[in-house]
Order: sequence, then structure tokens, then C-alpha cells
Amino acid sequence: MSMLEAKFFKFLKIVGVGFKARAEAEGRLLYLKLGYSHEVELTVPPAVRVFCFKPNVICCTGIHKQRVSQFAASVRSCKPPEVYKGKGIMYVDEVIKKKPGKKSK
Repeated sequence: MSMLEAKFFKFLKIVGVGFKARAEAEGRLLYLKLGYSHEVELTVPPAVRVFCFKPNVICCTGIHKQRVSQFAASVRSCKPPEVYKGKGIMYVDEVIKKKPGKKSK
């Protein structure tokens, strides 16, 4: 699939120490290291391609808007952003409202 065919993009960023992503098999497989005991392996649906420009930036792209968004959402659901430290997988344009931790007196 050439870049000309790719009409829709979703960029995700990974925040957290030691969290990384890598795409393999020409964007057909996505491996995520998210602090679990195992790597999370995701198979990319046929209408979607995945690129990792940096270990913490994932680009989902394709000609089918809904499938691209659906796959991006399934990637995000592996480790949704948490509200205390803001770690996890989030969309690049997403704003995470941080909560204050416990107040020490």
C-alpha cells in the first residue's frame, strides 16, 4: 500500500518508562511493550497499515476511516491513559486531565 492510498491517519503516543512499540511484517503486526510480563501482539486488519516512527509514536493509516479508527482504539485499549501520572497509550491530540494524588498534611 503506497502512501498515496492512505487517506486517514491516527497517531498514538505511548507515555511511560520502558513502554515501546514496534511494527513488523510491513505494518501487518504490532508489538507493544507495556510493562506486562509479555509483549502484546496485535494483528493489523487488512485495510490498515501501521508505522512506528519512534518507539513511542504509532501511526495507523489506511483508506477506510472507520477501520483505522477502530484499530487505533483497540491499540489504545491495551493500556488506556491513567489519570494520576498520565501514562499509557493516548491519541496525540488527546488531553488527559490529571488528578492530584493524595494530599500530605
